[in-house]
Amino acid sequence: MTNFNEESIKRKAELQPNDLKKVVDYSVFSFDSTEHVEKLTNIIGQQRARSVMNFGLHVNKPGYNLYVAGTEGVGKTSFVTTVVQDFSKKEAKLFDWCYVNNFEDEYKPKVLKLPVGLGNQLKKSMEQLLNDLKVDIPNAFSENNRQKNRTSIIQKYKEKMDLVYKQTNEIATENGFILKQSDSTVATIPMGEDGQPITEEAYGALDDQQRAAIEENSAKLQEIILEATKTILHFEQELKKSLTGFDHQTAITTIDFHIDELKKDYKDCPEVVRYLKTVRKDLANNFQVFLPNPTKKDEKQLGNLFKDENQALNKYTINVLVDNSDTTGMPVITADNPTFYNLIGKVEYENRMGVMSTDFTKIKPGYLHDANGGYLLIQAKDIFSKSQAWEGLKRALLIHKLQIENIGEHASIIATASVNPDPIPLDVKIIIIGNMNIYQALYQHDEDFRKLFKIRVDFDVEMKYNQENIAGLISFIHTHCKKHGLRHFDPSAVAKIIEYSSRIAGDQRKLSTRFNLQVELIYEADAWASIMGDDLVSEVHIEKAIEEKRYRSNLYEEKIQASIDEGSILIDTDGGKIGQVNGLAVYNLGQYQFGKPSRITATTFMGKKGFVNIERESQLSGNTHNKGVYILGGYLGQKFAQKYPLVLTAHIAFEQSYGGVDGDSASSTELYAILSSLAEIPIDQGLAVTGSVNQNGEIQPIGGVNEKVEGFYNVCKNRGLTGKQGVLIPHQNVKNLMLNDEIIESVREGQFHIYKVRTIEEGIEILTGIAAGQPNELGEYDEDTVYGKVSEKLRMFMEFAKEQEK
Repeated sequence: MTNFNEESIKRKAELQPNDLKKVVDYSVFSFDSTEHVEKLTNIIGQQRARSVMNFGLHVNKPGYNLYVAGTEGVGKTSFVTTVVQDFSKKEAKLFDWCYVNNFEDEYKPKVLKLPVGLGNQLKKSMEQLLNDLKVDIPNAFSENNRQKNRTSIIQKYKEKMDLVYKQTNEIATENGFILKQSDSTVATIPMGEDGQPITEEAYGALDDQQRAAIEENSAKLQEIILEATKTILHFEQELKKSLTGFDHQTAITTIDFHIDELKKDYKDCPEVVRYLKTVRKDLANNFQVFLPNPTKKDEKQLGNLFKDENQALNKYTINVLVDNSDTTGMPVITADNPTFYNLIGKVEYENRMGVMSTDFTKIKPGYLHDANGGYLLIQAKDIFSKSQAWEGLKRALLIHKLQIENIGEHASIIATASVNPDPIPLDVKIIIIGNMNIYQALYQHDEDFRKLFKIRVDFDVEMKYNQENIAGLISFIHTHCKKHGLRHFDPSAVAKIIEYSSRIAGDQRKLSTRFNLQVELIYEADAWASIMGDDLVSEVHIEKAIEEKRYRSNLYEEKIQASIDEGSILIDTDGGKIGQVNGLAVYNLGQYQFGKPSRITATTFMGKKGFVNIERESQLSGNTHNKGVYILGGYLGQKFAQKYPLVLTAHIAFEQSYGGVDGDSASSTELYAILSSLAEIPIDQGLAVTGSVNQNGEIQPIGGVNEKVEGFYNVCKNRGLTGKQGVLIPHQNVKNLMLNDEIIESVREGQFHIYKVRTIEEGIEILTGIAAGQPNELGEYDEDTVYGKVSEKLRMFMEFAKEQEK
């Protein structure tokens, strides 16, 4: 004990004010405000992401789509958009895509792959063609020459039919009959001696032989009349065919003229020429649609309920699905709402009097159509929340085609009659932006994902604290202020933002890339500058914004603090207690987290149960906390059970803990409480502890160190600072300290202390003011040390146990 000096131990472990925060000296800045700095031209930090992204964009092979992984708020979307926009400026081979009617099967529309700009041009050409035919075909049918030729054809066949009728009439006269036309029949009437039809009285005066002769001649004459009628009907059919052929030729002459003119315009595009040939054939067979219909007025009332006057011409229109005439470089499309139909495209339906109908003109494009030949950006959280969207995207990427289909058919819903358009070849690079959890789940459970997304772009939440990144952050502030019309920031405000960035990163050597949090501070500081009537944002406004943001979120923290102050939550901040230590916990409320002390107690006594974790027995302990407790047994066994077994039962509890405990950051605290209980040496209650421990007694780093230190400081401040209070933290966490200025000032004045510890031995010496002790060559400890007293207590338990066994 003579070599132990408590003050020396504490001085060696105590941190100085300069260790507690990375302070930015704004006097080194050469600008008066961010208005006079350069604008941001590159992404700040993320060198790895930039390199991987650049490689992924250059690989133009199947399956090399990208998944961009990172924590929310690090600027993934902005980064990806900027990089892809720059990369997409290079020359691209794009096309216009159109759907046209399939004149052989209207339910299977044809797709046209056209040079850029030709889609809308063809659409206008077809519209002009229809307008021209609406005028030229009726004109062709009303021309005098056409009417003369048509009359000539009719006259020719009329003469033939008249001749047949004349010959038949002569035969009837020779046989004593007169022919009389009645609707669709020809009647034979016997003729008297005066050449007039015989009267009923005269016919009745004839004898039976005369009447029989008349009947026989009438029957023969009917056969002749039947043959004559057939001949006339044949002439009528020939007349109709001749007139139809003449009309057809008249229309064809007009149609061919316009189609041939179009072919000249599109002679360099074989797909259009082939399409125009099918149009010409269909127009020739349906030219009547361009002619006036005298019955239209009568049919209008009923007919228009199902079919408007121009619907018959819709099949000649062009459905321009994708028009790239205004696209520069490669298309870059952001899928704001990636549902199945929004991605793949769809066929719309029209309800006419309860009847659902559709055609090729109602085919609508999806994001993949617009991005074909370029890039499609999708948020993971969006596509995986939409039914069938992910399956539809995968299917398109696997077959390299865009097939518009009815999702109802896949869902086993009753199929609706629909069109089945030709698929479109797909050449697109997909970039999904999400977090690592989604990526891992997909990689483990979706074989197609591994095939299709071979490039993962990882985003870091921090970047190096260097001049390059600091300059980038300053330019970021300038660009954001200019873009959103904010007040500019003076050097003191910039310095505070840089310090805030390090605080978010949780490392004095790093800056945070979670720019959303820094943007929030920029917005709110600007608002406070406005409220205070200042033209420039200074450190006053930054500090005010941080303070007010904390105030908006710390109601729960204040409630806990009030419970501590009034004694409802038991925390001691002075004096000494055996088996009792102040542990430090972090409460996470989403956008706000804070630290508060929690009393940890341990009781030890003879027994063989070992370590009883009361939280675990109460089902309030998480797996990580359980692991930390088990480690304690390993340490004690290694230190004190080399010559005899541990005969120990130790109960460990987080007092007044009702919501569950997890994490191993309190394992060193629990070990200190056990050692204190065994040695019966009180622990200074003015000190709080955080840090995990391994089986060798080495202190390990933890998270939330700033919040934990500040939480205990606030408790001590409310109780009254004594100058002896402080916190023990792992030595590895010193680099993570970015404490508030109030604590740093308190440390500077000697009112509060922060100690770094490397081992359990160092920690127990600071907490008790007694040497931990070192084993001699026999493995025994000095009886006046902490470990000597622990060893003696454990030996006593073992001996009592042996006595009981006897």
